[in-house]
Amino acid sequence: MARIKRAVNAVKKRRKVFKLSKGYYGAKSKLYRAASQQVMKSMAYAYVGRKLKKREYRKLWIARINAGARICGTNYSNLIHGLKVAGVDVNRKVLADLAISDMNAFNQLVQVANKALNA
Repeated sequence: MARIKRAVNAVKKRRKVFKLSKGYYGAKSKLYRAASQQVMKSMAYAYVGRKLKKREYRKLWIARINAGARICGTNYSNLIHGLKVAGVDVNRKVLADLAISDMNAFNQLVQVANKALNA
């Protein structure tokens, strides 16, 4: 049975890790074991961060919608419930953008929601 030598593949594997660890401080960019461990940890942080980013944006949108809704004389939960009852399908990202950039359109949506709740 032929012996398998890993020289080329091992170098490719190390090169990939060092490319990912470029810019890290000290041994984390120079020594393979330290670089490999830090790259694995960094990838884990990045994975979690992609999930957290979605949560943070949703929180931001809700805060902006609530602020706009309070200016218009209602609150966030009544606005969302009223829009759902009225059959208006607008997501929070768009609502938050309207609350910041176009207060007149946002106010009209608030009135639609209030009308649906009172009817």
